[in-house]
Amino acid sequence: MWQTFTRSFPIQLFLLHLQKNLSLLLIWLLLLGVVLQQFGVVLGIPYLFLDPEYLHEVSWLSFFWMGLGLAVFTMAFHMTTYIMDGWRFSFLAVVHRPFIHFCFNNSIVPLLFYLIYTLQFVSLQFDNEQSNWEVLRLYLGFSLGSILAYTLLFGYLSLTNKGFFMLFSETIDKRLRRVSRSNRLKKGEADPFNLQGPTVTVYLNLKLKWESVRPDISRFETAKLLRVFHQNHWNLFLIQVFLVSVILLLGLFNEEEILQFPAAMSALLLLAILLMAIGALTFWLKTWASVAVLVLVLGANYFSTFSWLNKPHQAYGMDYAQIPARYNLDRLDVLTHPDTLRKDKQQVEQILNRWRAKFPESDKPKLVLVAASGGGQRAALWTLKVLQELHSSSAGELTKHSFLYTGASGGVLGEAFFRELYLRSLSDPKLNPSAPVFLDQLAADNLNPILFSLLVNDLLFPTQKLEYKGRVYSKDRGFAFEEQLNKNTKGILDKSLEDYKEPEVLGKIPLLPLTTLIINDGRKLVISPHSFSFFGSAGLNAHLSQEKKQSIDFMRFFAAHDPGNLRFLTALRMSATFPFITPNVALPSNPVMKTMDTGLSDNFGIQDALRFLYVFKDWIGTNTSGVVLVTIRDSEKSPEISSSATTQILEKISSPLKNIYSNWDMIQTIHNEVLFNYMTESMPFGVEKIEFEYAPGKLSAAQTSEISGSMQRASLNWRLTAKEKRSILGTIQTQSNQAALARAKEIFGK
Repeated sequence: MWQTFTRSFPIQLFLLHLQKNLSLLLIWLLLLGVVLQQFGVVLGIPYLFLDPEYLHEVSWLSFFWMGLGLAVFTMAFHMTTYIMDGWRFSFLAVVHRPFIHFCFNNSIVPLLFYLIYTLQFVSLQFDNEQSNWEVLRLYLGFSLGSILAYTLLFGYLSLTNKGFFMLFSETIDKRLRRVSRSNRLKKGEADPFNLQGPTVTVYLNLKLKWESVRPDISRFETAKLLRVFHQNHWNLFLIQVFLVSVILLLGLFNEEEILQFPAAMSALLLLAILLMAIGALTFWLKTWASVAVLVLVLGANYFSTFSWLNKPHQAYGMDYAQIPARYNLDRLDVLTHPDTLRKDKQQVEQILNRWRAKFPESDKPKLVLVAASGGGQRAALWTLKVLQELHSSSAGELTKHSFLYTGASGGVLGEAFFRELYLRSLSDPKLNPSAPVFLDQLAADNLNPILFSLLVNDLLFPTQKLEYKGRVYSKDRGFAFEEQLNKNTKGILDKSLEDYKEPEVLGKIPLLPLTTLIINDGRKLVISPHSFSFFGSAGLNAHLSQEKKQSIDFMRFFAAHDPGNLRFLTALRMSATFPFITPNVALPSNPVMKTMDTGLSDNFGIQDALRFLYVFKDWIGTNTSGVVLVTIRDSEKSPEISSSATTQILEKISSPLKNIYSNWDMIQTIHNEVLFNYMTESMPFGVEKIEFEYAPGKLSAAQTSEISGSMQRASLNWRLTAKEKRSILGTIQTQSNQAALARAKEIFGK
C-alpha cells in the first residue's frame, strides 16, 4: 500500500517539482505567505488578495475576478510543468485527454493553496463583521470565476488535445496484442517507466479514482509517443499566446475603469505570464532554455541603455524640447547666490504681509504651520481627517491662521486636497471642507489602475501617448495614479502649478511647497509657484556660500522648461513616489535629475517648517504673537519598546537591516525633536506644538467596541480596507488627540 502511494502519479509529480522545479514552488510559497499574512503585512499586500476591491467596493464581482485570476495562474502552472516534465511520463501519451489527466494529478500544491486561501478570506470577512449570507455571496463569486476559467480552458483542450489512441487508432490494437509486458521483461527488455522519468504505477483518472498505468507502452514507437506530447504542447502554447494577446489588447483600454481588475488579480496575471514565458522557452528551445533566459536578461540589461527602449517617466506639463538644464555644483552656487535668496525672501514676506492684513491691526495673530507625515493613503486620510476636525472645532479660525503646509507623500496629498476644498469654500459658502463625503473620496481605491497599467502597458509595450496642454507625453502607471486620484477627488486637483500662485499671493490659502527627494545627490527639490531658493542654504550671508546646498528651487532651476505649467497632480505624485509602484520621474536636466518619495529624507515635514521659522524669524517676531506648529503623524510618537532578542540564525542575519528600516521613523523623530528644541530656545517668539498621532492602540476598549472591532494599524498602501478606514478615522477619539483638539479650540475658538 505504501509503495503504491509513493509511486502514485500525484506524489511523483510533487517530488519531481521539489527536485527540478523548486523555483515554481517558491512562487506558490510566496503567495501562501501572503494569504497567511506572514509576508507584506506592513504594505497591506495580504488584503489585496483576501479583501479585493473592484469598482471601489468589495463584492462578489471583485472575488469573481480573483477566482478567475487564480485559475489562470494555476493553469499557467499546469501548462508550464506539463511542457517541462510531461514527456517524462510516457504513459500519458496513451491516456485519453493526457493534459487534463496531468492537471488532475498535478493539483496537490494548487488544492492546498485554494483550501488555505478560502479559509483565510472567509475568516477575514467574518472578522470584518460580514453576515453569513454576504460571505457566501463572496465565496460563490470566487468559485464562479474559477469554474468559468477552468471550463473554458479545459473545454478547449478537450476538443484539441488528442491522446495516442486517437492519433494512431489504426494500428494500436495490433501492437497491443503482440506481446505482454511480462514476456518483454523475460526477454530482457527495459522497463519503460525507468527510461525517462520516475516510476509510476497508478494515477487519478477523470472520475477521481485510482487507475493502474498500462503495462504495454514500450511496444509503441517513441516518435509517435513524442508526437502526442508535441501536439499537446502546441495547443498549450496557443493558449499562452492567446492570453498574452488578450492582456495586450486590454492595454489599449487601460483607462476604462470597468477593465481595471483588482490589484491582486493583476499580480496573478503577471505571475502567470512569467510562468508561461518559462514554458514557451522550454517548448521552443528545449535544453537551451536556461542559456536563452540568461542571454535575454543580459541583452535586456544592455539594450535598456538605448533611448528608444529606456523611455523616461516624464513630468506632465513641462517642456522637454528645450536644452536640458545644467545640473552641476557651479549652477547650484549661482542659484543660491545671497542676492537671489534675499529676493525670494522678500517676495514671501509680501505674502506674509497680505496674510497679516486678514486680522485686526490691534491684535497680533498666531501664525500656524502644519506638518504632515508621509505614509501612503493611510497618511492622506488621517491628515484630511485631522484638518477637518481642526477646521470645524475652531469654526475655520485655525485654517484662516495657517500660512504654511509642509510634509511628505500621503500627508501632503491630504493637505493639498483640504487646501483646495477650503479655497473653493471661500467663493462657495455651501461647500463645507469638513464634510465626510470628502473623506470617502480620498479613501477610495487608487491601487488597481496602477498595477493594471503596470501589467498591460509598462512591462510589455509602453507605447501609449497623451496630450497635456499642447505637449505629448508617454503614459505610464504614474499617469494611472494621477488619473485615478483625479477621478476619486472629482477633478478638483487637476490644475497646473501656477494656478495656485494667485490665491497664495493674496494670502487666501496656505503655501504648500512640495518636496521630492533627488536620487542623484540626496537633495530636496522644492516645487512651488514661488521660488524657495532660501530653503537651499542655511543662511543668506556670503560667508556661507561654501556649505553644501540642501535643496534646489524648482522654479529657478527649470526656468526654461515652463515649470509653472507642471501638472499639480504630477507634483503630488513626485512627492509620493513609492518605489516600484509609481515610477521615478526624470526631469529635463543634464545629467538627468530623478526624483522619489521625500519621506526617506524628512517624512514629517518638520525640517521644512523649522527652516521657514528660521528664515522669517524677524518678521514673525514683529508681526505675530507666536507660532503654533501642528504636527500630524501617521505613527505613534513614543511606542512601547519591543524585544530585540533573536534566537534563530536567519533572524540574526536579517535583523540589522530590518532594525534600520523599522527604526527609521524613530531616528527621524529624535532628530526632529532636537531641531525643534534648539529652535524654540533661540527664537524671539513663542513656539507651541500641537501633536496628532495615528495610534489605534491607544483607543479604549469602549471606543474600540463602538467603532466596531479591533483597531489594527492600517497598512502602507494606496488602497485601504473598510476596517482600516474605520481604524484611521476612529483614532481621532484617543485621549491625546482629543486633548490636542481641545487645545486648538482654546487658542482659536471664538
